Amino acid sequence: MNPDQESPANRPQPTEPVAGAETGDDTQPAAQELGRVERPPAEQFQGMRRLLLVPLMFAPPAETEGGASDGQAIYDRYWDQVRTQIDALASGLGGLHRIYHESLVEGGQEGLDYLQMAYRHAHSFIQVRFQAGATLEATESIDLITETLDLQRCLMIPFTNDQVAARIQDWLAESTRARYEYIAGQIEQTLQPDETGLLLINERHQVQFPSDLEVFYVAPPALDEYRRWIQNWIARQQQAEAEAMQAAATTAAEDGITEEPAEETRE
Repeated sequence: MNPDQESPANRPQPTEPVAGAETGDDTQPAAQELGRVERPPAEQFQGMRRLLLVPLMFAPPAETEGGASDGQAIYDRYWDQVRTQIDALASGLGGLHRIYHESLVEGGQEGLDYLQMAYRHAHSFIQVRFQAGATLEATESIDLITETLDLQRCLMIPFTNDQVAARIQDWLAESTRARYEYIAGQIEQTLQPDETGLLLINERHQVQFPSDLEVFYVAPPALDEYRRWIQNWIARQQQAEAEAMQAAATTAAEDGITEEPAEETRE
């Protein structure tokens, strides 16, 4: 689960609802989008638990060997805008106290070392805030996250038996639900009254936040721009694959027409 190394095209795609969307759970507090709505006054949230939710976007593949793609430039701009917004919000809300990151099974320096290897942009972003006094919390269960990843890999293999595929899909849904319940539990246990936390997690998560938690969805302007770039990139890849398959089929058909039938051997 490495957004700095894995491209959107070959990463297993989960089927969870988009973060900040309606989930059908009436106890789920609505996430306020920051960057698209006016920032509320800080005194309104004194004494409350606050959580800033940042979508964890996957880094784009390089389209040329000579330099970064347009997508990389947008991706870098997205992280710059995230830094600016988080710093402004944390300052207005009395500081940033706790940081949670998807796939992080250890907190503190061990967790920071892992982020340095696996999540380059997030590491540089978090390191500054960690050194300023924010606590990096263990966010996930190693057993649940590895179970979920293994099941996702299983579903990438074509099945010959529909019942087996259905059972694996049900198992994955159960594992995914347990995984996100664990993340919610970690936030519930560690984030204290009048503290501000930061959660970096994929947009399609299923975390149900505690009802007394004020959640803000951080949406800098480059977020939509990057989403559009990703959609266009995937469309280009699909078109290229379709054209390659069509060209191969045409070539095979032409070879079949022009190939002279072998003469029968006569005695």
